[in-house]
Amino acid sequence: MQDLRNTKRYFLLVALLGFALLAWQSLDRDKLVVYCAHDAVFAEAVLRDFEKQTGIPVAVKFDTEATKSLGLAEQILREAAHPRCDVFWNNELLGTLDLAERGLLDPHKGTGWQRIPAQHRDPDGRWTGFAARLRVIIERSDRPRWNDALLLDGDLSRFAMAKPLYGTTLTHYAVLWHEWGAARLQQWHGDTRRRGLREVPGNAQSKDTVAGGVCDAAFTDTDDFFEAKDEGKPVTMRPATLDDGRTICIPNTIAIVRGAPHVENARKLTDFLLSAKTELALARSKSRQIPLGPVDQTQLSTEVRELFPHAARGIPLTGLLKSRNECLAWLKAEHLK
Repeated sequence: MQDLRNTKRYFLLVALLGFALLAWQSLDRDKLVVYCAHDAVFAEAVLRDFEKQTGIPVAVKFDTEATKSLGLAEQILREAAHPRCDVFWNNELLGTLDLAERGLLDPHKGTGWQRIPAQHRDPDGRWTGFAARLRVIIERSDRPRWNDALLLDGDLSRFAMAKPLYGTTLTHYAVLWHEWGAARLQQWHGDTRRRGLREVPGNAQSKDTVAGGVCDAAFTDTDDFFEAKDEGKPVTMRPATLDDGRTICIPNTIAIVRGAPHVENARKLTDFLLSAKTELALARSKSRQIPLGPVDQTQLSTEVRELFPHAARGIPLTGLLKSRNECLAWLKAEHLK
């Protein structure tokens, strides 16, 4: 008899847990789902502000530092038949272009799309860029200025770069693939490793090698540089430039996933993220993102205003999807060796 009562209690507990799980899933299905490759510390505040203003609950899935953007883009691809994500907030452009070319993004030409200049948005409304960063060389201010010629021929044991399979470093490689050609980039990639270049998991770790004094210089992004500067590290930065002086300016992008379960709320969030208010908030945050649409520049710090001329020299990225895909396929094969 005791065994029977215990069995009944067990099945009752299982049933209650099942009901609780179903209730939780039902509540979660009511939320607007955002896949976000932008740093959580900055994106979270913006998304919670949207919740507060609209009353629309948001569930956010962030990515890891090491697999920024690529991991979430590939998840959207895997879920194409049954989308879970409503809005993809990517921290770069080329992965978003790939999803658009695969037909996985829905067009939306709302107030945010209209506000952003034509060179930073898809003419069909499938994606829109905002709040950009620059690729930069961060270096120690207490050591001799880094000689860029060493990147082509010299000892690189005190220079670092993130693994180029992901995020903005993949964009950097795609630009070089496009500008130099595959053969030259592949030769340079192998040569830099033979000359001692330190390859680390992500841009944050790349910045850390310089901030901590392990390296003299490194490739990273402006937001990582400002983090080191705010921590009081002896660092300076300058834009990473191509042979003709152009820079690599990489916007965040926002897109609505095709078949999004909450498309109307997704459109509201898209317009919110593309507003002047959001661009100003990201520009005034510690990441110092560069607004792409019109804003009141008197509300910006001198540090951010000084980035505008460099951003204006940015190489156009919208035609680089073929280079990105070819480069990524080669990089994946290289790292499987």
